[in-house]
Amino acid sequence: MPFRVVVTALVAALTVLAATGWFLMDQSSRGILDGKRQASLAEASVVLDGMQRDLRTLNLRTASINERLTQLARDAAYRGSVGNQYYVVVAGPVSDIGSAGLDYASVPESLRRAVAGADGVYSTPTEILFLDARPAVPGLAIGSALSAPGGTRYPVYFLFTQQPEAETLIVVQRATVIAGLIVLVGVVATVYLITLQVLRPIRAARLAAERLAAGHLEDRMAVRGTEDLAGLARSMNHLATELDRKITEMEDLSRVQQQFVSDVSHELRTPLTTVRMAADVLYGQRDEFDPLATRSTELLSAELDRFEELLTDLLEISRFDAGAAELSLDEVDLAQIAAEELAAQTRLAQRYSAELRLDAPVACVAEVDPRRIRRILRNLIANAIEHGEGRPVSVHVRGDEGAVAVAVRDHGVGFSAAEAHQVFNRFWRADPARRRSVGGSGLGLAIALGDARLHCGWLNAWGRPGRGAQFRLTVPRRAGESFVSSPWPVVPDDAELVQR
Repeated sequence: MPFRVVVTALVAALTVLAATGWFLMDQSSRGILDGKRQASLAEASVVLDGMQRDLRTLNLRTASINERLTQLARDAAYRGSVGNQYYVVVAGPVSDIGSAGLDYASVPESLRRAVAGADGVYSTPTEILFLDARPAVPGLAIGSALSAPGGTRYPVYFLFTQQPEAETLIVVQRATVIAGLIVLVGVVATVYLITLQVLRPIRAARLAAERLAAGHLEDRMAVRGTEDLAGLARSMNHLATELDRKITEMEDLSRVQQQFVSDVSHELRTPLTTVRMAADVLYGQRDEFDPLATRSTELLSAELDRFEELLTDLLEISRFDAGAAELSLDEVDLAQIAAEELAAQTRLAQRYSAELRLDAPVACVAEVDPRRIRRILRNLIANAIEHGEGRPVSVHVRGDEGAVAVAVRDHGVGFSAAEAHQVFNRFWRADPARRRSVGGSGLGLAIALGDARLHCGWLNAWGRPGRGAQFRLTVPRRAGESFVSSPWPVVPDDAELVQR
């Protein structure tokens, strides 16, 4: 946690400092460069006004325009050389005239076109180049035009160097980075120290919680001080006390419930056996009774079958609840078990006019409890037939290096995605009004899930209303081993096809 807190604080500080640094640099750059631009425009305007006044007094009979432009360019260049303020380029009638050593290509072509196209003063950033060994420097190009007698226009360009401003910005940038690093180190160090102070009691609470989870309910945290962290220790101690009391109550209640279910189930066996014997005698002689008595005898026999199944399921559930369920392991072929269970459900499938299909291209041997696996598959196949609306029921068996999967797919009424996690609840039914014709105690899927978990496996359910359902059992090849994926997908390949 200290590492995550420090990293979070570091990222947040970096974000804030980066945003602040960018804002400061942007404002500094804008202020410095805008000030330089305004000063340069003012200086260029003054020089242009002087050159224009001098050019208006030109007498073309006594002097040539080229000579006067050359003189004006030299005067302007001399003025700009004082303090190394700017350089001048004048587009004369013959060629460009300007400051000595200046590369006239420093004037951007876009600025030349703008000045040639219309009157006014234009400016644009540029890079000032030199014909000698001097390095190029950043600058601001300002252009306008002089009007000579006769209406001829001669462009004039001023190249103001921005080297001092660039150096100033570098100094500001360096100072901003250094200040940001200092603040960053300070923030990280402060956050780390605060985190250590806060996390010490939290770590103690975590250790206490781990001790409680391990069953050491008598452990308590040391309470120091009166601040909030001391309150945390007191709350943890109160939690441990209440947890100990509640767990004791729940264990007592669980033992009473388990004992009650077990006792009732066992005590009912004796009278149920007597009733079963009497019912079998009556059922065997039902042909000698009148129709009403015959029907009553058949109903009695069927309900006794359901009652016996319910008692068996309750005993199995009580074993799961008590943690007394055990596996009787053997290496078996799950494809063969699936085939046998499908064959055992043939009569039920004929009753519902449902076609049973087995998709098991190869043997899939795993170390499992055959009795429990058969019970899972029997329950899944019977449910698929009952809810399959007479449509085909498919059983797919696949295996890989770590696991074996058996999937039972029907195309019947299905259930919603929200109900996928409820189908394994005890006595849960998707549609309580739907008539159950096969019977069952309502505990089949809950027991199947318990059997799957006992194998360290998975039992997943997928369904959609009107598009059927698929239940997938996945168990490891070797008992007790873990696996990360199932050889068969929980969502069937034909999930998007609406069955008709």
